[in-house]
Amino acid sequence: MKKKIKVLQVIPRLGYGGAETGCYDLAHFLPEQGYKSYIATSGGELLKFINKKKVKIFKLPVQSKNPILILFNAVIISFIILVYNINIVHARSRAPAYSCFLATRFTFRKFVTTFHGTYNFNNKIKKFYNSIMVRSDLVIASSNFIFSHINEHYGNFFFKKKKKLLVIFRGINTNYFNPQKISPIKLDKFSGQYNIDRNKFIILLPGRLTYWKGQKIFIETINLLYERKDIPPFEAIILGSDQGRNVYKKRLLGLVQQYRLNRIIKFIDRCEEMPVAYGIANLVCSCSSEPEAFGRVAVESQSMQIPIIASDIGGSKETIINGKTGYLFRNKDSIDLANLIVTVMQKDYKSIKSIGFEGRKNVLKKFDVDKMCQRTFTEYKKLIELS
Repeated sequence: MKKKIKVLQVIPRLGYGGAETGCYDLAHFLPEQGYKSYIATSGGELLKFINKKKVKIFKLPVQSKNPILILFNAVIISFIILVYNINIVHARSRAPAYSCFLATRFTFRKFVTTFHGTYNFNNKIKKFYNSIMVRSDLVIASSNFIFSHINEHYGNFFFKKKKKLLVIFRGINTNYFNPQKISPIKLDKFSGQYNIDRNKFIILLPGRLTYWKGQKIFIETINLLYERKDIPPFEAIILGSDQGRNVYKKRLLGLVQQYRLNRIIKFIDRCEEMPVAYGIANLVCSCSSEPEAFGRVAVESQSMQIPIIASDIGGSKETIINGKTGYLFRNKDSIDLANLIVTVMQKDYKSIKSIGFEGRKNVLKKFDVDKMCQRTFTEYKKLIELS
């Protein structure tokens, strides 16, 4: 059976998001176990890091929601399946899932989906469109929160078909997100490049610039802290690309100007080595106003042994042990967030180190990438054994 398993993962783009890095990690895990690995994608920054000797890449417009292109992709994916004798197709987004669904039905192959988010729906048509993610032989939820979301909103699509639904927590590379592996030279270079004063308490908010990631709440919180006299000098960093949302970024810049926080808050578009960004931080915040499916920032910061404060909704409630590996603040409550930041600021060195130690221990136990890949691989084998 070892030679039989060949997996094609299909994802719109290979960027730096959680779904994309999960796809990348699994794609390289499979060849290490002696199995064949393939990815179909339209492109993305992570492509340059793919080991082409181990993973074969197919460039297709799978990011498109155009019905004609979806049908085109279905035909091409069917051809790939037959030529390379692929027996499992794993879709990680809705538009490519339609192409994969058609291709696997035509070729009689196993179809897997990973539900990476709480896709918005405001009418029956949109909800039906989303339901393609639960029309596979195996549906993977990235957290217990997503598992409950699927049961609540898509149970009528799912259970009538008697498909399998399970939770496989998203994992991160704990060897990569390891404070012991960061070069001091890189920390100094990053700090110098963006004029970051590491003698001050550095508060980091990572995440793409979009309203629900909570940058506005974060800025309002920093304004509250700016008025306080019982805390050490600090700087705040908002790290993330606007991805074309120029109007939203201008609003954030305007808010910073309004509060006169230009010397306190810095905007950085991107950091290719996120461990370096975490490495210069004393505290990380995740202020999402809508539930995170998993909460990658919370897990990465814990792995880097940096205290994390996150909204008390979604996946963060599962990844953070409140009061031990980090803290949860009341969603959208800038006052509660400010008070928790002050709590961390006023802790002594030993207490901060203890939070960091417990955080990394928590991630190694539950959210390591090898655990995610091994569990997914085990489910692949079960599917093949049933065929």
